[in-house]
Amino acid sequence: MKGVILAGGRGTRLYPLTKVTNKHLLPVGKEPMIFNPIKQLVSAGITDILIVTSTQHMGDVVNLLGSGKEFNCDFTYKVQEEAKGIAHALLLAENFANGEKIVVVLGDNISDTSIKHSVEIFKKQGHGARVLLKKVGDPERYGVVAIDEKKIIQIEEKPHHPKSDYAVIGYYMYDHKVFDIIRTVTPSVRGELEITSVNNVYVENGELEYDIHPGNWTDAGTIESLRFANEMMLKVENQMFYISGRGEA
Repeated sequence: MKGVILAGGRGTRLYPLTKVTNKHLLPVGKEPMIFNPIKQLVSAGITDILIVTSTQHMGDVVNLLGSGKEFNCDFTYKVQEEAKGIAHALLLAENFANGEKIVVVLGDNISDTSIKHSVEIFKKQGHGARVLLKKVGDPERYGVVAIDEKKIIQIEEKPHHPKSDYAVIGYYMYDHKVFDIIRTVTPSVRGELEITSVNNVYVENGELEYDIHPGNWTDAGTIESLRFANEMMLKVENQMFYISGRGEA
């Protein structure tokens, strides 16, 4: 199983902090933001990791992370030349995945609790996809799930009237079919390939499972959520090894 960290984008919601740097290099707690997604994957036993980032910041990311030796893993790098959505960025990982299952983490996702338990369940799942959910106070910012009898029946992207307060957070697990699915989805009105569209194909095929992610979590993509991420991680004494939490199936 391989890992993919998506660390591109323009970080406009964090401007001017992102005027001269990639948002994933901003400090969270005592470390750069991108360290958290890396350590999430390593904590789950995933050590072959692709990092996708933007053209203008690739040099800074490589200078910071190097080969991966510091994290006991191996990094491969790929440039996303245009910001056309999460699914578009993920498509760049097809050759890297080489038919294996992948665990995808958005580079601004910060948690004090390991995803190891969910990854272990996914290894045994056989096929399809698995996502992590979290109850949030502002579901309109996310892909929001409608759940019936413990099955996801629909995911709605940034809804004005959310059907629940459970959001799909930025930890995704896919089998080899994900790349073919990405090629079938239609760009959104924003001109982007939305990961929600990809996940909904798995829903329609009855192949999307989920866990409720335990512990604290945020996407550090706004000033307020970046502040929360800093407060959260400053409380974690050992940021190399996170709590091994067990989510709700």
